[in-house]
Amino acid sequence: METTESQQSSADFRFYIENHTRNPDDLSRKQVRIYQLYSRTTGKHVQILGKKVNANGDDGGKYALLVVETETFGSHIRIKGKESEHYICMNEKGKIVGRPDGRKQECVFVEEFLENNYTALVSAKYKGWYLGFNRKGRPKKGSRTTQRQQEVHFMKRQPKGRVDPLEEFRFTTVTKRTRRARRLKPNPKRN
Repeated sequence: METTESQQSSADFRFYIENHTRNPDDLSRKQVRIYQLYSRTTGKHVQILGKKVNANGDDGGKYALLVVETETFGSHIRIKGKESEHYICMNEKGKIVGRPDGRKQECVFVEEFLENNYTALVSAKYKGWYLGFNRKGRPKKGSRTTQRQQEVHFMKRQPKGRVDPLEEFRFTTVTKRTRRARRLKPNPKRN
């Protein structure tokens, strides 16, 4: 009897997650992060210049700073330029554009974490269409992209001058003096 109850609750939870990641709500805890998206093909960063979006931004450039807002507790995100206040969106033709209002479903992307430690961003509205840029940094049409292409691979980077909290952690070195100090301390277990 107990095994059927546990199977029932896990199935309900899976159903709950699927329903809530599909429909955004104002009650979910939204996270806002600021980082840069490094393009694998251009070797530069994605930048939003009003209605135009390209991947020719310099490290730490004011248009390359992106405000990433989570849509729900899933990996649905909206990407806004910190300086331009425009969102990256994909229209029905697959064209990448910047829009001042990012509430439409066209401006929502799903993060896919790839085996090679890169991130791909697929449109939430147009399944299988990825955010991508060619070697010159120009946007690539979503209908002409696949997950395996280098043009859709991005790496999240901290803005220039900011230190990642994990990299800030410093290891202590062990010297002969610290080893000697440890030996001299009385150990209550030995007595």
